[in-house]
Amino acid sequence: QVQLAESGGGVVRPGDSLRLSCAASGDTFREYAVAWFGQAPGKDGEFVAAVRLSGGNSIHADSVKGRFTISRNNARNTVYLQMNSLKPEDSAMYYCAAKKGAIWSALRTQSTYNYWGQGTQVTVSS
Repeated sequence: QVQLAESGGGVVRPGDSLRLSCAASGDTFREYAVAWFGQAPGKDGEFVAAVRLSGGNSIHADSVKGRFTISRNNARNTVYLQMNSLKPEDSAMYYCAAKKGAIWSALRTQSTYNYWGQGTQVTVSS
């Protein structure tokens, strides 16, 4: 069992930065893969980025490459999403999700993950 708690969302202007955090508790977090998904109102959730906590290999959606970076601090059981050069279309509720032993080819798929946080809202508006 893993419990996830996101934080760091807010209201920012285009071009600003935010850092989201996903803090985990309850299990050996190092054995998990963790992803961020963003869901805008009326839309399906979209994959943003994922990282394997053992080894640190990561992947990012094409829409955020060069702007967002996922990272992890295993000692703190925390995964981060650094969001730079934010755009209005990045506005969404951002959720972190975790899966023990997830395979690489499945990291972009929501159904891969069986633990989810409550989400943190990011709004980008001028």
